[in-house]
Parts: sequence; C-alpha cells; structure tokens
Amino acid sequence: MKSSSRAPLAPTLAPALAPPLANANAAGLLWASAGSTPDRDAIVERDRTVTYAALVAQASGVVEALGAAGVRPADRVAILLNRSARAAAAFFGTVATGAIAINVNETLRPRQIEHILDHCGASVLLTDSSLLAMQPRALRTTAHVIDVASIPEGASTSPVPRVGGDMAQIIYTSGSTGLPKGVTITHANLWAGVRAVSLYVGVTADDRIASLLPFSFDYGFNQLLCAVGAGATLVIEDSPLPQQIATTLREQAVTVLPCVPPLWLQLLTAPAFRDERLPALRAMTNTGGKIPTEAVRRLRAAQPHAQLFLMYGLTEAFRATYLPPDLVDAHPDSIGRSIPGGEILVLREDGTRCAPGEVGELVQRGPTVAAGYWNDPEATARVYRANPLRAPGTPDAERVVYSGDLVRMDEHGLLYYEGRRDRLIKTLGYRVSPDEIADALYASGMVVEAIVGTEEDDARGTRIIAYVVLVEGATANALQRFCKMELPRYMQPARIETRAALPRTTSGKFDLRAAQAVAASVSA
Repeated sequence: MKSSSRAPLAPTLAPALAPPLANANAAGLLWASAGSTPDRDAIVERDRTVTYAALVAQASGVVEALGAAGVRPADRVAILLNRSARAAAAFFGTVATGAIAINVNETLRPRQIEHILDHCGASVLLTDSSLLAMQPRALRTTAHVIDVASIPEGASTSPVPRVGGDMAQIIYTSGSTGLPKGVTITHANLWAGVRAVSLYVGVTADDRIASLLPFSFDYGFNQLLCAVGAGATLVIEDSPLPQQIATTLREQAVTVLPCVPPLWLQLLTAPAFRDERLPALRAMTNTGGKIPTEAVRRLRAAQPHAQLFLMYGLTEAFRATYLPPDLVDAHPDSIGRSIPGGEILVLREDGTRCAPGEVGELVQRGPTVAAGYWNDPEATARVYRANPLRAPGTPDAERVVYSGDLVRMDEHGLLYYEGRRDRLIKTLGYRVSPDEIADALYASGMVVEAIVGTEEDDARGTRIIAYVVLVEGATANALQRFCKMELPRYMQPARIETRAALPRTTSGKFDLRAAQAVAASVSA
C-alpha cells in the first residue's frame, strides 16, 4: 500500500504507457502488457480471472473474426456486451484491425441501439445472443451481427499500424437534449488520456482498479485503459448494492476506486465502506459531477488513508482537471488544475481571459481534445473552435473545446465549478447555481441524494424544485425549514419532492429530466 501524499513520477509507469513511436494504435496498450507480463491477472470477474496472455488471445480471435467479415481500417464496429473481459477483448481486437470501435451501453433498448448503429454506419455488431434475447424486440440493422461467444482464441499478431490522428473510437454522449452525439476519439487522444491519468494517480502494475461503471461511459472505459496500459488488474463488480460493492473491494484488495457522485453517496450508506477501513485502498477518484462538500468530508473520514482525487472532465476532451489529494481538505469544493499536458482557459463571451474570481466558460486545450462530432459538422464547429488566445500570425490549426461549463479560477490557479451555462437558474432577478443549492441540501444531514431543477413561474421567472432521497426519519418539512435558515430567499426550493430513489442516465449520473417527468406525471 502506498502512503505518499504525492503521485509517483513518470519512471514508475509501465513500458506500455511509453509514448507510441512507429505504431500509435491504442491496441498496443494490451499487446505490450501481454508481452511483458503474460501470466499477470488482467481482468477479474465474479466467476473467473483472465490473464494478459488469455486476453490478448481473445482479442486476436476478434481480429480474425472481423477480418473474415471483411472489416477494414476506418470501418465502424459496434460492441454491445456486458462489462467483461469479452467486452475488453472486443474493443482491443477491433482497434487492432484499424477499425473504429463504438461501445454501446448494454442497458439501451432497440430504438437507441439502432440510432447509434445507423448514425455511425456500423458494418459489424459484436454482441452476445443471450443479451440480444433480453431485448423486447429484434434489432433492425444492416450491421453484420457476430456472437462473441462463438469466436475462438486467435494467434497473436501485431496491431495494424495507425498514426495518432487516425480515429480509434466513437463515444455516444447521453446529452441533455435531443439524440446522442458521437464524439470521435483518435488513437493519440487515448494514449494521452491514459498517460495523464496514470501519471497523477500513480497507476502501476501492482494496482487493482475497480470497474463499477459502463465501458460506454468515457470515465468507466478509461479504467480499463489505465489498467491494461500499466499491466495492472481490473476488478469488475456489477452489483448495484453498496454493501456488496464494499465487500468486493475488501475481498479483491482493490487499490484504486473510481466512482461518480451518486455512487459515492450510495457507498457512504454501506457500513462496510463508511465504518470500516479498506486497508488496500490507496486512491479514490471522482468525476461525472461535483461531489457535495459535505460528502467529500465524509469520504475522507470513511477512508482517511486513501488519497482522494477530485476530477472534472467532459466526453469531448475526456479529462480536463484534477485536484491533488493534499489540497482536498482545504479546498473540497475545487475541481483543481489542468491535467498534465493540457491547459484550461476561463474565458468571457468575447474570448478574453477572466480575472481571478470571475465566472467564465471553461475552454480546454491539449492532446485529449477530441476530433469533433461524428457526421455533425455544425455541432463540431460550434464546440470545437480555434484558440482565441493564439499569438497573432499563428496558423489557425489548433482546436480547443468550449465546454459550456461555467467555472471561476482563484488567485492560486484553482478552479471551481459553477454549473452549466444552460443550467444556471434565473429567479427573482438572481443567477443561481443548482449545485450550490444541492450542496446546502446535503449539508443538512437529512439527504442521501439530491438534484435541483426548475419550473416556470410568472412571479419569480423560475421556481426552484428539489428532488431528494431522505435519510430514515427525515421529512421534507424539516428539510424545508433547514433551507429557510441556511439559504437566502431566492435560493430556497419552492417545493421539495421526495423519492425512494433518483433516476440515473446510462453513465450513472443523476437524470434531472427523468425526475421532472416523474413529477409531471404524478401532478397530472
């Protein structure tokens, strides 16, 4: 177990994470680790363990199956599988051929799956017949369907040569409105993201990294990449029960635990996590939303020996910032600084830099910035733009990503998330962050989960509505009284709606639109 308060330096990283030279194919992460440590455990599932030698043999079988199906470099191959070694082999086998991989969330239904297959023009769908049998109807698609259970292991061959700018993956974002968009990720993006996170978290071959999130979610997928890139072990746990998750963390001696805020809040209800130390655990990482400040303190109290990395990222650029663990106690509400190799700009609407403390849009530069949206030049031009701060005379070649997220930077360079540009609430003449209200709700000690939405109101402009899961014995009236004591009038929820559980998106984030839809159906 590591006890240092600082992440290890680059020399501790595995050879697989060295910058690619002649062949930038991201499948090289697996092939390098299998070559150096073939007998090491790569993936642990509930009923089996797969070594690196076995995983590369499975991926090689996928290479052969795709070749037999006529797949060529730059073709799109969709992967609809439960999070597993098979899903990992399907991804690495796909990119090893030079094709572009699309991880499809296994909880989606035919309509959403068909949209993704059609939108990306997938020529092949790698899936499992038992998983397809669980769908309410047969898929309507022109993609050639291959059951991965029928693919035998293959003989290992080198991945097809790629350069960094070649496309490796399309990630479909859940989005807040409309149909999902496909973010196009290059091989260079994948290498850069893995190296950056592995560097500051200090991932080594000795780590056992928990996998609790879908591979279709960029954060969940990066746990696979970081584990394979370092020659570490990925421990897959698919139970939704926090007590079972905590048991697996202990039994499997997990060293790195990545979660999103709703999952952290659930784990804090489990005595096996909240009240008992997990001695092997050395690092906890968060992204996918801001953890309430009170929950940060509870996490630190639950596992005080483990470093806590508070991170922020967006699918369009993977990872943007992280807060070093030694700053978490003093700045639990900060999202930190730029990841290694990147730069964060906080800009006004006119493209100039914001002063310290001034709220502006987070704009990201660096090697993790994706290529754009698949088959959507309009959206790409709106979000991926020229760097407005480039020196006069500099060619207009670099693209930065405009996140739509509002942040402020303090005088020490630490960033603080204020909310989405399109989520700030205008009420009673004030601009209000829903996350700030949620923080107050959590601070009451009465709330397990909370999200904040709005309703139109002629008098206020917008009425604030809170959707909460209460701790046992708490009441909405008591929570409302707390809000009246702790929040100014313009920030107080006009109504608090209690739920047994809050809905989530396929990536594990709270789903505000679904919560509002339930409220509308109840009131109707």
